[in-house]
Amino acid sequence: MILVTGATGTIGRRLVPLLAARAIPVRAMTRDPAKVPPTAGVDVVRGDFDDPASLAAAVAGVDTVFLLTAPAAPSARHDLALLDAARAATVDRVVRLSAIGTGARHGDQTVGAAHHLADQAVRASELEWTLLRPTTFASNTLWWADAIRTGVPVPNLLGDARQGVVDPDDVAAVAAEVLASPGSDLAGRILTLTGPELLSVPDQAAILAEALGRPVQLVDTPPAVAGERMRADGMDPAAVAQIVSGTAWARAGHNAVLTDDVAAVLGRAPTPFSMWVERNLRAFGAPETR
Repeated sequence: MILVTGATGTIGRRLVPLLAARAIPVRAMTRDPAKVPPTAGVDVVRGDFDDPASLAAAVAGVDTVFLLTAPAAPSARHDLALLDAARAATVDRVVRLSAIGTGARHGDQTVGAAHHLADQAVRASELEWTLLRPTTFASNTLWWADAIRTGVPVPNLLGDARQGVVDPDDVAAVAAEVLASPGSDLAGRILTLTGPELLSVPDQAAILAEALGRPVQLVDTPPAVAGERMRADGMDPAAVAQIVSGTAWARAGHNAVLTDDVAAVLGRAPTPFSMWVERNLRAFGAPETR
């Protein structure tokens, strides 16, 4: 039995059906079970990281946990709560979704500080573990959709810095493979998951513009300026600080990283950003084709 936390999020909602298709017993944990589509072989359970009793129920009878947390304010508290429940139950393995650059230093800041603390706790847990550290998701460009539809310039926080943009479907597929392979050479490893090419925000905008047949405008927005706007919009200051720190690290060129980890696990090349765009054009206002 595999417990998937964050079952309705970007990766979880892709991962659950992949595991079910392998006839692996899956338990999907979410605060709102109604958001999980009924699927054969999937047990849906309500779970809240701030409710120890719900976590104990979620891990009961579970062998492996896919650990994904997304608190509003960056903290390892939810990860530690789930690990405590796992150690008290039958769980013997954890696969955690972390993030590229976790633990790196940029100025006086630790990149992904909350991820770093959670990763350290996983490695010290005495459970079999694997850490997945994807780079920026191709799907993050969906945040641009409203601006593109209305012709408003998209804020570019990264300048000309390049990243190995990864398809979230590939991340979910790697997670499924790791989860389905207990005791393999994937145990005790940190996998850095990237796409096949380094792209800047202008590169991504150009690919989108070509596919849409209309311009995608950008406006350079330094991370500190973006952070001021986020705080003015009422975002949690700790969350803003982590976003600004991570974005400044990437803008400085430190996320220009490509690895073979996706290909090594899946036995195929990772998906190019252009292919992800073709699958998702309607989200950016492209007309439906017949």
